[in-house]
Amino acid sequence: MQKVGELFGSSAGKATKDEQVQGSGGGGPCEAVYWIKEKGMQWRMKGTAFIIAPDIEGQEESSGVRTVKSEIGGRMRVVEGGEDKEGDWSWAMELTGHFGNCSPGMRGSWKNPPPGTPVRGEPDKDHQLAQKVTDLHDPIARSNFRVVVIKPNEVEATDISNPETARRRKYTFVADAQDGKGEWTEEELWP
Repeated sequence: MQKVGELFGSSAGKATKDEQVQGSGGGGPCEAVYWIKEKGMQWRMKGTAFIIAPDIEGQEESSGVRTVKSEIGGRMRVVEGGEDKEGDWSWAMELTGHFGNCSPGMRGSWKNPPPGTPVRGEPDKDHQLAQKVTDLHDPIARSNFRVVVIKPNEVEATDISNPETARRRKYTFVADAQDGKGEWTEEELWP
């Protein structure tokens, strides 16, 4: 994951050492685009990217963990009707849920030999290609698994399903200077 260092290195904390980019943290600029061909829709999200790693609820809380919890947590809210279940949610449970949503073959890919390392003989027994992982708590696969969360500042939805009525909607998060909370504004644009 060569890009991980760039997410950390461009964030407020400016992590510069390899060990500083192994756990949770980040905050670097990010942009993601999704094209849904069947609907003629393109979604573009611009914001900052944060990485959630197994250390998110460890014994010691690193500056990266504090950054993730503060930055992402600041935009989180309890949905209507979920007030009773707020205590049931945890960062670790969410990380496990995302790991569990991957197929056994995909989970096994986090036990492959380290990407980009030279092929010199057979890899050790724990790092083989094409493994299937069914244990949601497999120590090797989980130690390599990360979830990237984009905290959006701007979202664009471009609808070109009908060329005669094509439109682009731009949603911008406007933060309150006092508490960082805010609201989304919407602007209709030509595509």
